[in-house]
Amino acid sequence: MNTRSASHAAQRQLWLAVGFMVASAAMFAAMAVMIRLASAELHAFEIAFFRNFFGLVFAVPLLLRHGTGILKTDKLHLYLGRCLIGILSMLCGFWAIVHLPLAKAVTISYSTPLFVTILAVLFLGEVVRLRRWTAVALGFIGVLVIMRPGAEGFDANTFVALAAAVLSAVVAISIKVLSRTEKADAIVLWTTLLWVPMSLVPALFVWTWPSGWTWAWVAAAGFFGTAGHMFWTRALKRGDASMLTPISFMQVPFAAALAWWLFDEVVTAWTALGAGIIFVANAYIAHREAQVASRAVTDAEISPETQKR
Repeated sequence: MNTRSASHAAQRQLWLAVGFMVASAAMFAAMAVMIRLASAELHAFEIAFFRNFFGLVFAVPLLLRHGTGILKTDKLHLYLGRCLIGILSMLCGFWAIVHLPLAKAVTISYSTPLFVTILAVLFLGEVVRLRRWTAVALGFIGVLVIMRPGAEGFDANTFVALAAAVLSAVVAISIKVLSRTEKADAIVLWTTLLWVPMSLVPALFVWTWPSGWTWAWVAAAGFFGTAGHMFWTRALKRGDASMLTPISFMQVPFAAALAWWLFDEVVTAWTALGAGIIFVANAYIAHREAQVASRAVTDAEISPETQKR
């Protein structure tokens, strides 16, 4: 393969990663809406269990497609640790979605990129230069514009949402580590298999059987959650965790629009402004990474400086 073809292949992989992450954001925004709808009857912890149960149902075709051989792994201890942290993040996140305005709950969760960037540098050895730090900081400013914490203050539920963001960053790093040797579909299958029993334990303490449309909401939450997870793992397989996670900020405008449409939650000028800032930051990150991917392939033998972000 010549350098030109290699450059095009690298850029294609990068833009696929970006596309997968945007699709993941849309799926997770839809899942948040299903959670809010189901919360009219069910506790957040029980919704988490049903999301995982139906998520496993929708993941069965993957198992039929690949066969049980895809579950063969010597990384079970990593899966267990990743899933335990993931379920704690999920419980905190679901609690926040149920008890906070939807747009606010989602935006608070997007303090995650700050933690992902730090962890990616510390544990994955990813090189993050000033421009990407600046873009991530800009995205975080956009989140703060939407949150306007000084205007409403922080309550206990806000701290729960923040805890979900921190734990989610650890999950993102763990998936990146697993994706070095594990197939994306294997990560999805192992995660859904382990999350079902893990989430059942807290759900039993608040159990009540769903009825009517609530069954549809929790089933849809499972579908959208599994689809979002599939897109997410495929994105992280193709790009840096510290680059891709800010792109998942797109969940914020998706969720805000759905909340306005379905729950009459007003999308304020602050929300629109914050979403615009986040979009600009994400667009710059994707553009910058495309340039880096091209130069790293074509100029790598000329100067190691081409690796800098």
